[in-house]
Amino acid sequence: MTRSHQAHALRPLSIEVGVNPYAEGSALIQFGQTKVLCTATVEEGVPRFLADSPQGWVTAEYGMLPRSTHSRNSRSSQQGGRAQEISRLIGRSLRAAVNMRLLRGYTIRIDCDVLVADGSTRCASICGGYVALAGALKRLNLEPARQIAALSLGKVDGELMADLCYAEDSRAEVDMNMVLAPSGQIIELQATAEDGHISAAETAQLIDMGLKLAPQIFEAQNMALKNA
Repeated sequence: MTRSHQAHALRPLSIEVGVNPYAEGSALIQFGQTKVLCTATVEEGVPRFLADSPQGWVTAEYGMLPRSTHSRNSRSSQQGGRAQEISRLIGRSLRAAVNMRLLRGYTIRIDCDVLVADGSTRCASICGGYVALAGALKRLNLEPARQIAALSLGKVDGELMADLCYAEDSRAEVDMNMVLAPSGQIIELQATAEDGHISAAETAQLIDMGLKLAPQIFEAQNMALKNA
């Protein structure tokens, strides 16, 4: 897909809540052409390594449907190292949204299934995963400890850009993912110079761009939850 908006702007963003009537929380999120279905499942009990700990747990699994991309990929091929790395990123990010001691005795599993992949799928999964997580917490009479969102940024053909689509991401010289909480709090920052290098000044510009755009995602999340 090609960009139909300004380089320093988000693609059109929408979030639909309650799309899965069986899950304790669910959201269908769309950034441009990218679509991700996020569901939250509440389970009693915690992983074995937390058996003697007074806290709960939040974990995530990420996967892409076979025809989420230009050509079909087998389901088994979607369970490789990349999917596991993204799953860990989503889980880490969403655990930052929860007071684990208040969740004591419960595990919340977030499943992020990419329906259409056109770039920034991991960031969309975190944004939609938060909305699904908030719905699951509400079932337990709990509230998130903080709001979480994520967005991609990068340098493409020498230009700094936000919310990269696949065509941009595939040729980016620099790829950056930011996970944020409101008020400018950065939860996680991943940046790689895929081709060449990036200056400290350009890195600062990308971070500033992300901080300026994040409130739009937070507002979309809040509106979706309010209208649920």
